[in-house]
Amino acid sequence: MSLLDKGPVQRVEKILKDFDESQNIIVLETSARTALEAASSLGCEVGAIVKSLLFKTENSYTLCLVAGDKRASLNRIKKALKIKDASMASAEDVKNITGYTIGGVSPVGHLKKIEILIDKSLSRFNLLFAAAGHPNCVFKIDFTNLKKITNGITEEITE
Repeated sequence: MSLLDKGPVQRVEKILKDFDESQNIIVLETSARTALEAASSLGCEVGAIVKSLLFKTENSYTLCLVAGDKRASLNRIKKALKIKDASMASAEDVKNITGYTIGGVSPVGHLKKIEILIDKSLSRFNLLFAAAGHPNCVFKIDFTNLKKITNGITEEITE
């Protein structure tokens, strides 16, 4: 069975194709579980890798899309969301809310509707690479289309 046949990857592919027929999922021979591994596999800068990080907020969850060379700032996330409390979601919460396991969390195709914050620093790159439902699957997209396909809000959310 090909990685492209897996349910979570097919969910991402459908959203990508509905958004832009020319979009494709890239299957990597090596893991892209971390931003460093993904950049190494793709031959790009670590910052061009989109990390999809799920945070548990006061009464919901928020997915933060962060450049691979940056660290999410809890204080900036709380300020952007105008809340007092936020923490990293557990692996179980990540699976239940997004439908993906850590290392393959895509910015699109979540099981539950969640708010998405996109770090402004991602706009430095012409092309970005994001997980496509599996640690060995990614898709490439530019910043403008990442904002469109996710309906994300651009904020400064890194340290």
